[in-house]
Amino acid sequence: MPQQAISAYEVIFRGGIVMWPIMICSVVALAIAIERFFTLRRATIDTRELMDTMRTVLHQNRTQEAIEICEETDVPVARIMKAGILKNTRSKEDIREAIEDAGQLEIPRLERYLPALATVAHIAPLLGLLGTVAGMIKAFAQIQNKQGLVNPSDLAEGISNALVTTAAGLTVAIPTLVVYNYYVTRVENMVLEMEISSSELVELLTKDRNQLEV
Repeated sequence: MPQQAISAYEVIFRGGIVMWPIMICSVVALAIAIERFFTLRRATIDTRELMDTMRTVLHQNRTQEAIEICEETDVPVARIMKAGILKNTRSKEDIREAIEDAGQLEIPRLERYLPALATVAHIAPLLGLLGTVAGMIKAFAQIQNKQGLVNPSDLAEGISNALVTTAAGLTVAIPTLVVYNYYVTRVENMVLEMEISSSELVELLTKDRNQLEV
């Protein structure tokens, strides 16, 4: 086991200085992936079940209870619904505007840090390429210094740098890109559910306007 740790350290060391920003990218990507996992997990609920509850409560003129349910649920779709319910005595356009304003606050929260994750996915292979170029420059410098009379061992360091940094950059970039696409798709699905629920809520509030409590 200790030998494996030393070998891993040696591989990183052979990659040269470019390995450090690649390692930083990996740490940043891992931290964002973990943070988004728990954040989106807390923000995910059964939207259909919540909407059915809202429909039942509002049909019974229990507007205040509907607001309290939204506050207790405390997820993006519930906060958007609350914004609409609070305007239930206003016109349809006012209710829709309130919901849209709330959505403009919630969506950026769901998408937080995802641009940084995309940046890591794009930068990591470029850093690997930079290390590759630096390694090849070092290898050719050895050839020039020895006027072409070189042994394979003389070129080993430069070529090793080139291969290690390329592999490291791709190792960080590939899973990061997969995770980024997964989270983007998940956020898009959540936004779609919020839009559908919001439209249903607007119709429900305006249809039963005369039956709702002020």
